Amino acid sequence: MARKKHSTGMEEAEVDMTPMLDIVFIMLIFFIVTTSFVKESGIEVNRPKAQQASKKPSANIFIAINENGIVYMEKREVDVQRVRANVERMLAEAPEAQVMIQADKEAKHGVVVKVMDQVKAAGIDQISVSAEAN
Repeated sequence: MARKKHSTGMEEAEVDMTPMLDIVFIMLIFFIVTTSFVKESGIEVNRPKAQQASKKPSANIFIAINENGIVYMEKREVDVQRVRANVERMLAEAPEAQVMIQADKEAKHGVVVKVMDQVKAAGIDQISVSAEAN
């Protein structure tokens, strides 16, 4: 005669961890996808000093202009006329992007104004210009 084991109510309870691990991985993927990465302009410029320089929120789009008037975006040289197309492409990737122009203190004013015009034509009204605080 086979004897049945009677349940005493003290059986061990097990928690299935699989759903929790699934949620953790989904959250990890969400944070990786939604993170915006900073794209540097690619060159170091000698920024002018300013008495009233203030800290601004970090920008996503960096445009550098060296002392010879050459424009750099994403570590590559860009023609001034192509700045608008590049900014529009970056805005498609990150609609909330902000622009920071890092112009060398020896750069010609006309080149900086042309770059600012191209950025405004791309649809960005607020442009920050980088300077060193005294």
